[in-house]
Amino acid sequence: MARNILILGASYGSLLGTKLLMAGHNVSLVCRKNTADLINRDGTEVRIKLRDEKQHRSIFSRDLPGKLDAVTPADVDVSRYDMVGLAMQEPQYTNHTVRVLMIKIAAAKLPCLSIMNMPPLPYLKRIPALAGMDLEEAYTNAQVWERFEPGLVTLCSPDPQAFRPPEEKANVLHVGLPTNFKASVFADDKHNKVLRELEADIDAVTLDGQDVPVKLKVFDSLFVPLAKWSMLLTGNYRCITPTEPQSIRDAVHGDLTRSQAIYDHVDGIARKLGADPADQVPFAKYAKAAESLLKPSSAARAVAAGAPFIERVDLLVKLISHQLGTPSAEIDRTVETVDQKLNEKIVQGGSGAE
Repeated sequence: MARNILILGASYGSLLGTKLLMAGHNVSLVCRKNTADLINRDGTEVRIKLRDEKQHRSIFSRDLPGKLDAVTPADVDVSRYDMVGLAMQEPQYTNHTVRVLMIKIAAAKLPCLSIMNMPPLPYLKRIPALAGMDLEEAYTNAQVWERFEPGLVTLCSPDPQAFRPPEEKANVLHVGLPTNFKASVFADDKHNKVLRELEADIDAVTLDGQDVPVKLKVFDSLFVPLAKWSMLLTGNYRCITPTEPQSIRDAVHGDLTRSQAIYDHVDGIARKLGADPADQVPFAKYAKAAESLLKPSSAARAVAAGAPFIERVDLLVKLISHQLGTPSAEIDRTVETVDQKLNEKIVQGGSGAE
């Protein structure tokens, strides 16, 4: 049975969207009007490399069995959808029209699957050790999440690395690292039935008889997506330096011993919250994957481009570590560097005639 999925965020969202379209489900991408017009006219193109192939293949939405449309936040009719995918960067949810849409989604009690790096606050409330912690400071505007029932929000570890090539239009996405989306379950079995249905349908898709990477994998543990935190704190946020951004590879491999110490510390925080070692990704596996990540992280690129706000998983992990009584000088230093770079941009932006 074809499901109707609403995905907020047309860039990274088009990757999950394409996988759903290939499996015969219908997808609406929420984005700005210019991008929506482009997608409604030309569709999307996701470039992905199949196993043992040298070149990326272009997968065009217009060739797929599911139906795709794009829509602005103000034009969404939430009654049409079975599930929502949250694929925008966390600061983007503070946009007025997006906030109004989020209020409608919460009121409709639609299950929401996040593929953000920054876990939605209601998801964290599902973890007993975090439910009473003061974590709002890490969010651009924590009020966005107030109306959501925790059990209706789950998290995917957004491991696949993808970006829009700068020379391309807004409907093109290039997948650099085609790993899986690892999702935790919802609180309600009826929502998990839909989630597992999507998992099975995506898993069954082939292209010219070949398996297509980037699966949706569903796990009973709430802690599986937290494995991403170790990667973000070891690589992505350390791409932000006091000077120019560095690649994820250089952030990780510049000092492998230090990187492993950070990675292990964040893994330890997750275990203290209740994670099983089986939920986690070994450092050696991450370090190997990082060898091929030759660009700075999206967070580092955003800071370099002058963004006043970015997703702050670094600050979230710092707040958790201090409230658990297990702070890390390395994590605190990373947060300080990110704060300094963001403040630099704000000061420059407000410097008037200089």
